Amino acid sequence: MVKRLVVIVLFEGVDLLDVTGPPEVFALVRRETGEAAGYDVVLAAETMDPVTTSAGVRLLPDTTFAELAGRAVDTLLVPGSVEVDDERRVRAVADPAVVDRVRALAARSRRVTSVCVGAHVLAAAGLLDGKRATTHWSTAQQLAADHPEIDVDADPIFIREGDVWTGAGISACLDLSLALVAEDHGEATALRVARQLVMYLKRPSGQSQFSVPLEPASTTRRVEDLRLYVTARLGAPLTVTDLAAQAHVSERQLTRIFKAELGTTPAGYIESARVERARNQLESTDSTLERIASACGFGTTDTLVRAFRRKLDTTPTEYRRRFRTVTG
Repeated sequence: MVKRLVVIVLFEGVDLLDVTGPPEVFALVRRETGEAAGYDVVLAAETMDPVTTSAGVRLLPDTTFAELAGRAVDTLLVPGSVEVDDERRVRAVADPAVVDRVRALAARSRRVTSVCVGAHVLAAAGLLDGKRATTHWSTAQQLAADHPEIDVDADPIFIREGDVWTGAGISACLDLSLALVAEDHGEATALRVARQLVMYLKRPSGQSQFSVPLEPASTTRRVEDLRLYVTARLGAPLTVTDLAAQAHVSERQLTRIFKAELGTTPAGYIESARVERARNQLESTDSTLERIASACGFGTTDTLVRAFRRKLDTTPTEYRRRFRTVTG
């Protein structure tokens, strides 16, 4: 059996689940194939000293970057790290020394992947130039601002551009890892692994990584009040005129405020909030589409379906089939 060498980069402050999630997926491949296929996963760091993760848990490297010199790597996996200021603002960090090591390792790797904010390390290494990429929603604006040469898409849970893969939120590392397994060993093997992990296989790469309430908070009280106003009235008619009157501004000014604060129009935000409410009901209730459309302010099922296609590239029926958490 030929094992594929997977190198996971370790450094101080690295996110723990970024490091430990993918090996769980890879380890199950060998078990589910009767040892007919597998991966050799190693944790690599600058030295063999223990590395303290963001969770405070210490990890022991298997090898050093220097010891890997000259070895061909099948998959290079780059986790991330963030710092949080006194106002709880999150910022991804990319240590220049780690960036240099990643750049060198990438040159000897068949494919390169990042987990969560590890995309910032790949970006600093120049590995995402001219490519479409994703990262955790909380640092997507930072990635776009720091690296305008990258086409940053904050919505998908993972994106593949040739032999470079970028993943979104921390739990999306499992979805990305399953996609790698599917590429290497086929969908059937990935499905068996997903079942062992009690996961849905496989969430489409375009599946939205965040819910409307989790979007970055605005910097003004006025917009936060408007968001609460929208959330409380999703089942009722809501127009831009209503929101402008509530905020005591003109419709044109309201649009400028929403664009600046939330990156969307008032109408776009209302639709996103309604889709999010509908998603929750599709997952957790057995309500009919007609009832959900009415309760979420869509009016008709046709309007609900069109909104789902725009926002999620799927239909309410297909979404429920995949993600429903109740039986009845």
